[in-house]
Parts: sequence; structure tokens; C-alpha cells
Amino acid sequence: MTVTEAAPRPRVESDDRAVLQKLSTLDRFLPLWIALAMAGGLGLGALIPSLNDGLDKLRVGTVSLPIALGLLLMMYPVLAKVHYEDLGRKRHDGVSDRAFFGVSLFLSWVVGPLFMFSLAWLLLADQPAYRTGVIIVGLARCIAMVLIWNDIAKGDRDRAALLVVFNAIFQVLAFSLLGYFYLTVLPGWLGLDTQGFEVGIWEVARTVLIFLGIPLTAGFLTRRIGLRRRGLEWYEREFLPRIGPITLYGLLFTIVLLFAIQGDKITSQPLDVARIALPLLVYFAVMWVAGFVIGKLIRLPYAQTASLAFTVASNDFELAIAVAVGVFGVTSGQALAGVVGPLIEVPVLVSLVYVALWARRFWRPPLSVAV
Repeated sequence: MTVTEAAPRPRVESDDRAVLQKLSTLDRFLPLWIALAMAGGLGLGALIPSLNDGLDKLRVGTVSLPIALGLLLMMYPVLAKVHYEDLGRKRHDGVSDRAFFGVSLFLSWVVGPLFMFSLAWLLLADQPAYRTGVIIVGLARCIAMVLIWNDIAKGDRDRAALLVVFNAIFQVLAFSLLGYFYLTVLPGWLGLDTQGFEVGIWEVARTVLIFLGIPLTAGFLTRRIGLRRRGLEWYEREFLPRIGPITLYGLLFTIVLLFAIQGDKITSQPLDVARIALPLLVYFAVMWVAGFVIGKLIRLPYAQTASLAFTVASNDFELAIAVAVGVFGVTSGQALAGVVGPLIEVPVLVSLVYVALWARRFWRPPLSVAV
């Protein structure tokens, strides 16, 4: 098979105009749906002041069952889309996997969490709950909508999918350890005030195993069985589009409940939401630029550079919300910080898709490659 790419300029201009049209209606207006869910949750909380008491009756540990259901629904469709069968597959396109994956994993798991930790302490030093929630967002690496941004920006789909698989599996194994390090150990080493900042390692591990381990297992089994019985074409073209919207429905359902419970805090302290948004905004923008610049410096082709930039800048806000709610409770400031995450990430990364397609003109089109 021969892979070719046409001259870049005409395609870049047409891609710029078509970015939003390539998103489904649900994905295209995701920031609007999130904002409406937040407003609906505030209204629901005002109309039913006893809602929190009702949810307390359906609680296991610190998590209410309705919210747990919403969180699991968010995760499953995303993890059913991951190409687990691509693990270990070699590619023959002349691009060094060692350079691509090495830089991506270093930025994602070393630079990213440390950068978010620094921003949280710099901008939220007097707000330990929000600070913790923002750091949790920084620890939850991309396994979700990054695949959408990557596809629209003409990134390398196979390599992005492999990073998604690795991040999902690694988070099950290591998220609790990283959480303990950044939320307890590192502040202690630096002599920072950790009041209200302590977190139990087993609490985080249990939450990750439930809210990522269960949907990861379900997604893997669903894909494996679906491909074996019905084939790739049916699975990709018929099954996945049917379950895809469940992620958004689960997210919006969870946001409605969280904002209904936290309504008093949000309406009485609107500047807190803005303060939470600031480090998130800086983080997403800086990480994306770092990925794009480094990809150019190490001479990656455009497709791999785009994938690198979007994977290191994206975060798994579903998992961040799940951990914040599961460990600290639905009324916590940590949970509020997790909910603000997608409200900032989605419009920022949609905008960066445009920037990536514009910047593609500075890369030479690759030569035809025989595979």
C-alpha cells in the first residue's frame, strides 16, 4: 500500500474551515452543554434544597450511587474505542517510536504533573481544597477526547491510540502512588503547609480501580468480543457511534448533580471558579505549545507532532472528577475543581486544533512510503 499526502496549503485552508463541521453536534457544542448542565444543576439545587440529603441515603463510602453511575457511564464508551489490538504492533513509516513515545511519556508523566503542581501552589496557595483538585486534574492523563482532537488535527491516529492504552493501564497501576507523592510527600519535602492537603494512598487506589479499572475491563472485553464476533467494520461504524453519546450524557448528568449539591458555594463565591480556571488555562496552553515546539525541534513529521502536542496537553477529566468525588466527597472543593476542568479544556483544545492546522504549512509533506 502506498501512503501519500497532497500539497499542504490547499488542504490546510479547507481543514481550517471544516474543523467544527467534522465534530458531531454533541461534541461541537460541548462547552455549551457543560455550561447548561452547570446552570441546570444550580437551578435544581435551588428548587430542591434537600437533594443532598436524598443523595446521602444512596451513598457507599463517600460516593453517592447516582454520581457513581454517571462517572462509570462517562468512562466506558471512551475505553471501548481504544485499539488494544495495536499494542506492540510495529510501524514502518520512518518515524522513531523511541523519540516519539519517550518525549510524550516524559512530558505527560514528569513535566505535566510537576507543572500543574507548581501552578496550583503558585495561584491557589490559600485554597488547599481547590489546589488539591487542580493537582488531581494534572495527574489524570489523556484517555478520552484527545482522540477526537488528534483526528481533526490530522495527527497520527495509531500512535495516539497506543498512548491512550498505555495511559489508561498505567493510571490503574500508578495513579494512587503519584497522588500520594504530589499531595503528601513532595509538599512535605518542600516544607509547604499541607493542612487540608493529606490524602490516603489506598483511598485513591480504590477509587481508581473502581472508576477506571471497571470501565477499562469492560471496554477491553467489549472490543475483543465485538471484533471477534462481528468484525472491525461493524464495531467501528455501527456499535461505537451508538454508545459514543453515553460519555457526554454521563458527564452532563454528573455535572448537574455536582452543581446542584455545590450550588450555594458556587453562587456565593463565583470568583473561586475563575481562580480554579486560571491554572488550568495556563497548563493546557503551555503543555500544548511545549509538545508542538519539541516535536518540531526533534524533527518529527507534522502528524506525530500534532499527536504529541494534544496527548501531553489533554487530561482525563472523567477520572479526575471520579477521584475527587470518591476521595473527598461531592460537596468538596476538590470535586468543584474537577468539574471546572472540562469547561476549560474543551474550548482551549478546540481552539488549538485550528492553530495546529494552520501550523501544518510549516512542515514539508512526507514522501510516499511503501508499506
